Amino acid sequence: MNINLKESFNHIKRDALAGIVTGVMAVPLTIGICMMSDYPVMTGLYTVIFACLVSFITYLFKPGNYTGTPGVAAGLAPALALGITLFGMENMPFVILLTSLFQVLVWKYRLEVYILKLVPKYLVEGLLAGVGLKIALKFLPFLYAIEHESDTWLNLEREIVIGLSVVSFILFIVLFKYYKKKMPALPYFIIMAVGLTLSFFLPLPRVTFDSVPFTLALPLPHLSGLEGNSWLILLKMIGFAIMLGSIDVIEQVMSNVAIEKIDPYKRKTDTNNSLLAIWIANLGATLFGGMTNLDGLAKSTTNTVAGAVTKTSNLFTSLVVLLVVLFPVLVTHIPLYVLGIIMVYSGWKMIANISHVRPEGNYALTMAVICAFLVFEMGIFEGLLLLLAAHAALQYLFMRKKGKNTREIVSDFKSSLAHN
Repeated sequence: MNINLKESFNHIKRDALAGIVTGVMAVPLTIGICMMSDYPVMTGLYTVIFACLVSFITYLFKPGNYTGTPGVAAGLAPALALGITLFGMENMPFVILLTSLFQVLVWKYRLEVYILKLVPKYLVEGLLAGVGLKIALKFLPFLYAIEHESDTWLNLEREIVIGLSVVSFILFIVLFKYYKKKMPALPYFIIMAVGLTLSFFLPLPRVTFDSVPFTLALPLPHLSGLEGNSWLILLKMIGFAIMLGSIDVIEQVMSNVAIEKIDPYKRKTDTNNSLLAIWIANLGATLFGGMTNLDGLAKSTTNTVAGAVTKTSNLFTSLVVLLVVLFPVLVTHIPLYVLGIIMVYSGWKMIANISHVRPEGNYALTMAVICAFLVFEMGIFEGLLLLLAAHAALQYLFMRKKGKNTREIVSDFKSSLAHN
């Protein structure tokens, strides 16, 4: 019997409980990320189910990390929304196909090390901070949204929602502070339970989403509906997919580092195997119009702390999400203010994580802050590319100041890439 399958049977009870807890937490997060991405919520839920199944199967043969939970990532939400704006929803399966093919190359030739050298981690933290600000501002209005608008903005109904939002937000933060190392899902459970209960007695706006059937289709490009030269559009899609795939890879590498630290048995992660699970799930998702995936840190931490030992927990997470797909009424009573709290807090955590850059020095911190500003103002694609160009130029000028000529600088750069 496969050793990992045997291990799964040995810890089935712990994995089942952890997976169920993570699944309950993953549902509102997925809904919020889909809203941010401009993707149908059902499509995001389908993606989580499929990614969890792929994650379990690949774990049996080529384990990456042992307790991570895959799903749609908040850090990629604005990028996916940008993709829809640029290319239309009908072209996103093809864009995700290009993304997964790029990730196949990264996995096959172990290029993740080179990507990390070309895109420093502090720029990624800055990028995520800029995305976090976008997410927080996007969902902030949910904290004061009401069902019945009136001529008076601050009416009784809005006062009630604002009051609930403030009290619930404070409760969420306090609970998270005290239970993040023991029961990180507890704050989500409590504010969701309170919100669901209050929704039966108060006129609170609720989560709504359309039912999108699960259909299979080939991820073919639809360039005729786009303005401009078809070849230029195709090149832009390829560039966009490389950017999307690179961020996906870097986030997975960073998640693996964190997951390894909290692994109950201190097992080593194999990032290349994790990338295998990502590209297989992304490639498969193109057949039903799914989103990109990775082992998100929030869900993975919850899964690990909740007692997961193996990726069998992912099967139970997928079962919880499947129940929501089959019976969406289970979540249509969640008030918008609850979803707003979860997503605003998620955005804030992404912003606050920029503090991790401080030990790397003033240059890294400054570049991370500028990257966050550019990403927020210009978008992920333009902001990151502009700062990468500026970073390369500054490094070149610094080396020239040290007395090196262009040929020596290029030689040093090639040497740094070769030594991994």
